[in-house]
Amino acid sequence: MARDNGKGAARAIDLVVENRKARHDFFIEETYEAGLALMGTEVKALRAHKANLRDSYARIKNGEIFLHGVHISAYAPAGQFGHSETRARKLLLHRREIDRLWGRVRERGYSIVPLKIYFKDGRAKVEIALAKGKQLHDKRDALARKATRREIERVLKGRNR
Repeated sequence: MARDNGKGAARAIDLVVENRKARHDFFIEETYEAGLALMGTEVKALRAHKANLRDSYARIKNGEIFLHGVHISAYAPAGQFGHSETRARKLLLHRREIDRLWGRVRERGYSIVPLKIYFKDGRAKVEIALAKGKQLHDKRDALARKATRREIERVLKGRNR
């Protein structure tokens, strides 16, 4: 996927990992792009697509935002000088963005969840979302709508032949 930055050059985006379950478990209100403060071995492991976002979340502490529960596998050639696989990683956001997120998270039911990790112009980025948890009936409704839409598309495809 490439985007035009207005200067004629396309920006290369290399998707590392996506958290598909987050869209099933949460209503996504807003999304933000944040940089990741990583060690060198973590960057190498991400380039090899060795990451998992399942059960991960972001938490704000002392005016800084950290990503918890992200598993970035060890980079084997680093040996003993590697990184801890599930350590908290600092996210790089502007102060006003952190303050805005903090104000919304204090409201009942809001969480900050990572949606995907990718490389943009050679830098590791994470897309985080301000999200509200879905109840079981909301999930069932979403699955029913998806099945209905799939059935309609199947019928229309058969009709056009």
